[in-house]
Amino acid sequence: MDLNLSTPTRARRERPKVVSLTDAAAERVREIMAKAEKPYAGLRVGVKNGGCAGQEYVLEYAAEAGPLDEVVEDKGVTILVEPKAVLFLIGTVIDYDVSRLSAKFTFRNPNETDACGCGESVTIEPAKAED
Repeated sequence: MDLNLSTPTRARRERPKVVSLTDAAAERVREIMAKAEKPYAGLRVGVKNGGCAGQEYVLEYAAEAGPLDEVVEDKGVTILVEPKAVLFLIGTVIDYDVSRLSAKFTFRNPNETDACGCGESVTIEPAKAED
């Protein structure tokens, strides 16, 4: 008796990036990393509780990737997304905005539902599964 237990294979769609960078953001991150005092594995991106709206974005140097980090390569930059932040950041575009009075990284996150008036904190709902 010959049992064929294999399952049919189907083409898997490409997995979307959790976060992406605009050209301006990628250029600025590359500049910052080139001037860093020591080499870093990448830019760590996360979300933490805080601020009047409940959550704040976190950007920092990452000496090494954590075992559960989501690793995203975009425009020559390695982005390490903290595992607990992945569902909050799906679809986020990180930009670098320069005005006469400030220069800062900004987040365009489709999962944001609210933000405080000063722009320092946000309310983010986890991404929902696609149907």
